[in-house]
Amino acid sequence: MPHTTAFARNQWYVAAYSHEVGRELLGRTILGETLVLYRTEEEGTPVVLHDRCVHRRYPLSEAPTRLDGDRIVCGYHGFTYDTTGTCVYVPGQKRVPRTARVASYPVIEQDSLIWVWIGDPALADPQSIPRAKHLDSPGWVTVRGMEPIDCDYGLLVDNLLDLSHETYLHGGYIGTPEVAETPITTEVDEGAGIVRVSRHMDDAECPPFYAKSTGIEGRINRWQDIEYHAPCLYLLHSRVAPVGVLPEPDGSDPGGFHTEITYAITPAGDGKVYDFWAVSRDWATDDAEVTEFMRANNHTVVMQDVTALNLLQKTLGTERHGYQELSINIDTGGLAARRILARLVEEGDKPVEKVL
Repeated sequence: MPHTTAFARNQWYVAAYSHEVGRELLGRTILGETLVLYRTEEEGTPVVLHDRCVHRRYPLSEAPTRLDGDRIVCGYHGFTYDTTGTCVYVPGQKRVPRTARVASYPVIEQDSLIWVWIGDPALADPQSIPRAKHLDSPGWVTVRGMEPIDCDYGLLVDNLLDLSHETYLHGGYIGTPEVAETPITTEVDEGAGIVRVSRHMDDAECPPFYAKSTGIEGRINRWQDIEYHAPCLYLLHSRVAPVGVLPEPDGSDPGGFHTEITYAITPAGDGKVYDFWAVSRDWATDDAEVTEFMRANNHTVVMQDVTALNLLQKTLGTERHGYQELSINIDTGGLAARRILARLVEEGDKPVEKVL
């Protein structure tokens, strides 16, 4: 059987983008828990409830289930629930059984993301949610999407923390020889649950993704600085500039191009993960052609990962008993992430203290 990463339940996970949640009922599964998401009619506040009616387990996210104001009316027998998950009406009788309720989950909308807490509600601290302010800040344009992958979510964490695969899997898009050849530096903040992996490439080939979107001609200096905030949020601070132009660390130099690549890595269940991806830029923000180019190209790159990880999951499922995995220097960040994820489970699933 393939290796599986245990779930840390007392953590925040991205369940959806803000634009996905409205007055239409949306179903998602996180850590094996089926959820239904919607917004209240007046305030537009996101609501997350368990997606199974208590009566005959009909999915509340499926038609003909509907909203009546802020209440969900089950499409099978009409059991009706308020925003707290309390059943307020059952058909054919006035008395509502005391146990007629579905779970309600803490939910926070931040940086155009809908974060949900699956574990003990008493431990849900909104201040522990890491930020991705560029996703909805003025002066930034973002393209985004989500792809479900049939693989253990730890495989996606490994994939994103070792970008040397860009050279081989994403050649012709974002990969060049320098990505694999350049050594990395890795920093691990065990207490905060953060892994940082950096790769700074001088005098490198400019990949088509950046050459076509920025107009840069010739060779470049390229910086890739990763922050992984376990268990869910991954930030890649990407900067490219013509050789000889050295942007400041905040990307403020007008000769450089600063791009933020964001992933939310949300396990749906065993062997299934949601891959939320977004690319944000603070340059050429009025150019619709650049926006469409970056959307289409990054979607292609994401789908290359999806195909590879789906295949890898199947391959691991056929390995002989006792197979020993080989790791090398480029795996340092991924191995650190595995340790942190394991610790979140082993330590009683206490929330990580985020220091941002």
